[in-house]
Amino acid sequence: MKIAIASGKGGTGKTTVSVNLYSTFAKFFDKNITLIDCDVEEPNDALFFKNRKLISEKEVQQIIPEINTEACTFCHKCADWCEFNAITIIKSVAFAEINKELCHSCGACLVACEYNAITEHPHPLGVISHFDTGIGNGLIEGRLEIGSSMQTMLIKEVKKEISENNAITIIDAPPGTSCPVVETVSDANYIILVTEPTPFGLHDLKITVDLLRDIKKPFGVIVNKAGLGSNEVYKFLDENNIELLGKIPFTKAYAKNYASGTILENVPENIEDTYREIAEKLVTKQLQQ
Repeated sequence: MKIAIASGKGGTGKTTVSVNLYSTFAKFFDKNITLIDCDVEEPNDALFFKNRKLISEKEVQQIIPEINTEACTFCHKCADWCEFNAITIIKSVAFAEINKELCHSCGACLVACEYNAITEHPHPLGVISHFDTGIGNGLIEGRLEIGSSMQTMLIKEVKKEISENNAITIIDAPPGTSCPVVETVSDANYIILVTEPTPFGLHDLKITVDLLRDIKKPFGVIVNKAGLGSNEVYKFLDENNIELLGKIPFTKAYAKNYASGTILENVPENIEDTYREIAEKLVTKQLQQ
């Protein structure tokens, strides 16, 4: 069972839910569980495991083409073939360059060039780390190279690390509704959307709901920071027949524990009960498939 945790906006509590569900499943249901941090621009899951140990780390490379201007005829064919507008050719000044920030390493330019003027070279994309968290099977984290915009490419590599032997995989997705999110949730069995009862939370929840319905993925909603804001988010869920998996109440003490990275050591009993009820619902859904 692969469960992706997503949200339309940052700051709703997506990481909080991911870490707590991982801990809850390992404690009460199945220790054969792995946590995957696919929020590769800002991976924070590891911060909440004080006794974590780094098991392995590997650098991921992106293959970027380069143009040899001495061999290039500036025919523009490679630029015509590039779907990402990453190639600039100016024949009048003998200029040819590939923008590595736009390049998706598809290899089309290499095929297009008839003069062997293009070669490929590795560039750092990011790092994939495996941690022993002391809970379950541990954590797999992707961390994007600073300055890179290729989140989706690294997320694909992170997902290759997921073992098929896992009983449960919790995947912490990036915030938003762009390509990295779509890639993260693409092969999940179920998606949990985390929102908050505020106008911004509701606005971005609606966008994410539209996305998941477009790609035909089953999902439910957890309302974090319940007790704040208004009841509009609950009206939206009722009107659109969307399952409310649970409500995590807002407390200053719990927020303080999050800020200090100690939410797993200091889970209030009522919040632990809520996470356990949510986990039970997810297990039931899996058994019904």
